[in-house]
Amino acid sequence: MYGIHRRSLLSKLADAFLSCCRGCCVALLCYFSATLQWKHNLRKVRYKKLLMKVTKMISSNPDFWTIVDVGIWLEEQGFAQYKAAFSHHKINGEVLLLLTEKDLKEDLKITILGDLKRLYSAIRRLQRAHVPLDSLSSPDSSHNKTASSPVFSNHHLNLQPTLPHVSNISSQTRNRTYSSDSQASDLPDQQKFGGLRRPSGVATQLRPEYMKTIISCLYMFLVTWITAIVMVFVHDRVPDRERHPPLPDIFLDNVPHIPWAFQLCEITIILLTTTWLVILFFHKHRSIAIRRFCALSGSVFLLRCATMFITSLSVPGSHLECEPRDPSDLLTQLEHAWIIWQGGGLSIKGVRTCGDYMFSGHTTALTLLNFFITEYTPRRMYYLHIASWVLNTFGIFFILAAHEHYSIDVFIAFYITSRMFLYYHSLANNRALHQRDSFRTKIWFPMFSYFEAYIDGIVPNEYSNPMCKANLVYFWNILIETPNKKVFSVGKKKEKHK
Repeated sequence: MYGIHRRSLLSKLADAFLSCCRGCCVALLCYFSATLQWKHNLRKVRYKKLLMKVTKMISSNPDFWTIVDVGIWLEEQGFAQYKAAFSHHKINGEVLLLLTEKDLKEDLKITILGDLKRLYSAIRRLQRAHVPLDSLSSPDSSHNKTASSPVFSNHHLNLQPTLPHVSNISSQTRNRTYSSDSQASDLPDQQKFGGLRRPSGVATQLRPEYMKTIISCLYMFLVTWITAIVMVFVHDRVPDRERHPPLPDIFLDNVPHIPWAFQLCEITIILLTTTWLVILFFHKHRSIAIRRFCALSGSVFLLRCATMFITSLSVPGSHLECEPRDPSDLLTQLEHAWIIWQGGGLSIKGVRTCGDYMFSGHTTALTLLNFFITEYTPRRMYYLHIASWVLNTFGIFFILAAHEHYSIDVFIAFYITSRMFLYYHSLANNRALHQRDSFRTKIWFPMFSYFEAYIDGIVPNEYSNPMCKANLVYFWNILIETPNKKVFSVGKKKEKHK
């Protein structure tokens, strides 16, 4: 009776934990979508401001004037009667700056002396106001009056001044900057990452890239569904225990079976998951950490689907009630997969699967959580690191003590998960390894090449409070005020149309 009560209590706790996890996932997706919307609106505002600046610059620069703009300028100066002559000779802004008094008198047929002098004086003022930058870059421009005039400037003659002493100095400075960091010299395009890396190897520019994070979460979501479907398939073809007894195993043959050990293992997973969620909540670069966690989790569990599907091992313990189910239709199999996915594969949630032995999914979850907790927390939090490793070790021991997996299942799961984590972060933290053979990296690690394209070093462990006043105001503006403004604007437009 006590065992039944304890099992029901654990099931309720697991149910509440899974509900919290799903709520956190929904909140994160809302956060990322709202941030994407805000970034999109900010880009639109910046684009409009930039367009206004460019338009203003073009309108104030005679070089970009058209024939119509020249006509408008003539009207402003009081020479509207000569618009037809200027239009006939197709005089735009660039040609206007090159006109001389002789051109106005002989070609444009301006015979009135007063108009001729006033118009030429206005053109000279426009020429003096418009001094090209390249004419000022020459060291002799202040001494050479002819070269500095707009009529004979380098801008109109397409001449570029040569400054050998300046170019030599800039090239020496550039070489000295690159040689100061041996790893940075392996990066072909430093400007794309916002400059050189610091000698410590810490990334210089960390973009949240919320769209990539959403893609990574959807990838892990898809893999969990594939895992649930494969678990249903392997359960239906589990080997018969009478014909295929448990395989010899050094650990299982020498350690007695502990019935409650597997429940303690899953409680350990819940503790590590809670710790990781708290770290993500306060981590400043949580988007990158979530993206890496989902990408690695999806890849490792997808590999587990392949190993489960290829080979079916015999049941490791006689206490396990594993029998192949009767053949069923596709809808029934999807219902079984839904039960496994909804329960997160946890036995305390009532999920009971067989045949998914090679390799251990519980060990994979424990190892991934342990490695991410120790990677994305500072070294001075060594008590947390020790506790994480202790929970990981005891969780693996509980799996074996419960006789739920063979020792080889646990060993391979730990080895593959830890190697995948180390390979991924070694490539991500050292961009030189990634750049030397980028084509091969894209072939073997396509997701890595996509997710880590703009990260040029180690992600620092910096923390922030997402519930501060500025963030709350920002979310209020994005989620509440902006949709209401759009609704009201649409309503007003409809009323106007009526």
